Amino acid sequence: MKNRWLILDDGTYYAGEGFGAQLNVFGEIVFTTNMTGYQETITDQNYNGQIITFSYPLIGNVGINRDDYETLSPACKGIVVKEHPRLANHWRYQMSLSDFLARRNIAGIAGIDTRALVRKIRDHGTMKASIVDSGDVFTHAYDQLKASVLPNNQVEQVSTQTPYPSPGTGHNVIIIDLGLKHSIMRELAKRNCNLTVMPYNSSAEEIFELAPDGIILTNGPGDPRSLPHVIEMIRKIQGKITIFGIGLGQQLFALANGCETYQMSFGHHGQNYPVKETATGRIDITSQSHGFAVTRNSVNTKKLLVTHFNVNDGTIEGLKHRFYPAFAVQFNPNAAPGPHDALHVFDEFIEMMDAQKGAF
Repeated sequence: MKNRWLILDDGTYYAGEGFGAQLNVFGEIVFTTNMTGYQETITDQNYNGQIITFSYPLIGNVGINRDDYETLSPACKGIVVKEHPRLANHWRYQMSLSDFLARRNIAGIAGIDTRALVRKIRDHGTMKASIVDSGDVFTHAYDQLKASVLPNNQVEQVSTQTPYPSPGTGHNVIIIDLGLKHSIMRELAKRNCNLTVMPYNSSAEEIFELAPDGIILTNGPGDPRSLPHVIEMIRKIQGKITIFGIGLGQQLFALANGCETYQMSFGHHGQNYPVKETATGRIDITSQSHGFAVTRNSVNTKKLLVTHFNVNDGTIEGLKHRFYPAFAVQFNPNAAPGPHDALHVFDEFIEMMDAQKGAF
């Protein structure tokens, strides 16, 4: 393994050993508390342009398999771990984590005190970071980091460029790809939906031409305020098509209905976030991966109902329109990586489409 540095925007640096792609990379550093499902996390397009710190100390011990991809083209820049095993074993094993990262041009660095790093991110918030060769002159490497500019067109980078179908025999559902996780399609396929995946910049007119029963606004990376055309599309279709938003989809649904959003200090990234449903008191343990949220006091309660909130910090986790068949959740109900508590949200989407048949 090659000696490398992890350098933070505040001048802090950590020495470690490189694995995966031996590239100098720059990105926003975040941390996740996931104990399992590192393949799903690395291939989650929500992490576009980011360097992911795993708080769990051992990452890579079961390698990479063919079943757990959330996308075939992951867009994160790098991963940071405490320990990276040189040998991996599992009955579904196809390749090592290091080989996978090298093939996807993702840098890895091991031997880092991730507990200390997570505390720093919690105290100071997310910041720019780089993974570079330790043989470089530190001042030059740090100057390069300070001068780097992070992209603000993340959704454009990860969305499909052309529509494509995933045929089924049930409800006709359009998926607006803002950073689509494959597990969303998997859950809809289990419910026999006929799916059409469309680019993020699809117009309302293009959507109406396909006469869908419902539309899903997927998860995705970046600032929702950078997508005004998507917000305008939502305003045109709500009230005419059943809408279900997930993650970034909730933030865009909220903006389309007059709410505001804000960037969180270090976001929600992990599998253990308790979410409470206001109507029933039901608590689901959920998977989350987002850095923006809906501003609570900006919600017009005459138009929108807050259906879920985060038990830990009170942030909004679910919204429902009072007059239209439209709702959204901030968490990942598709259980990839788990837990599976919130899968019932997909059934609620199916029930809402059933209830609206013939109503539009």
